[in-house]
Amino acid sequence: MKKKEFSIPFSGLKQGKHKFDYVVNNEFFESFEYTEFNDVDVNVHVSLNKLSTMLEFELEAKGTVNIDCDITSEPYDQEIISYLELVVKFGDEYNDDNDEILIIPHGEHQVNIAQYVYEMLVLAVPQKRIHPGVEDGTLDSEALKRLEALQPKERKENEDNTDPRWDALKKLITDK
Repeated sequence: MKKKEFSIPFSGLKQGKHKFDYVVNNEFFESFEYTEFNDVDVNVHVSLNKLSTMLEFELEAKGTVNIDCDITSEPYDQEIISYLELVVKFGDEYNDDNDEILIIPHGEHQVNIAQYVYEMLVLAVPQKRIHPGVEDGTLDSEALKRLEALQPKERKENEDNTDPRWDALKKLITDK
C-alpha cells in the first residue's frame, strides 16, 4: 500500500497548527486495490493541531473522480467535496475501533492517515451514480434508447376491458 507519503511525523513538530497538502490520483486507489474510479484528481488539505496530550486532524478534500453511470455505464466526472475530523490520542496499544478517535501507543512518532483519506473519498461519492446528461435529458446513449424501448406501455383504463371481480370491489368504495 502507498502509505509512506501519508505518514505525518509529529514528534519533531512544535505545538500548534501545521498544514499538509496531498494530491490523490489513481495510484493511491490502486494501492488499496479499489477499481471503481476510472480517473481521480483530488486535492486533500490536512490541518494538524498538535496539543500536548493529543493531535487534532481536519481533512478537507475537493476534486473530481471519473466514474461510470449506474444507468448507462457512460463515464462522467463527479465532483466531490468531503470533510473529516480525526482526533489522535495516546494509549497503551493501537486502537482504531472508533471512526473519529485513533489511539496510538505512547512511543509512536508518526501517524498514517492514508486509510482515513481513502475512506473519506470513497464515501464522498454518491451511492447512486447518475450521469448529469441522464438527469437533464441531454445524454444520447444506446443504453437509454434501449431502456425507453423496453419500458412498459401505459394501459388506458377502459371500462369494457375490466375484470368483473374488480367492479364489485369498486362498488364497495363508492357505497357509503
